[in-house]
Amino acid sequence: MGNSFADAAAFRNAAVTGQVGVDPDAAQTVLQKIRLGKDQVESLLTGASGLGVAPKLGANPVGQAMSAKMSQRAAGGDENSYTQALRNLYTQYDQAEQAIVTAMSRYQEIDDASAEPFAGQA
Repeated sequence: MGNSFADAAAFRNAAVTGQVGVDPDAAQTVLQKIRLGKDQVESLLTGASGLGVAPKLGANPVGQAMSAKMSQRAAGGDENSYTQALRNLYTQYDQAEQAIVTAMSRYQEIDDASAEPFAGQA
């Protein structure tokens, strides 16, 4: 399986440079699903602010250390946190959305350029 960040970025770059185009009518369903996923992740990120509440695991040093670690990991204090995973997913959705929109806008341009050599032939 490839690196999804790199895959999304490569597709977006191909769309920006005109290497790929997508029929706007065909892409609408995909674009709607991407936007729905992006909205859902954004909602989860908004709700994730409550994850930073430290659980009560006891007043002893081990319980306090574990409580702080769990709170930090849940709330985005490190790269493996739930919140960071959601941020990464949101970025992927955002890149995919930008790529599809750009590829849709390039579709007509690419189609016209492909037809140009045949113009005037009948």
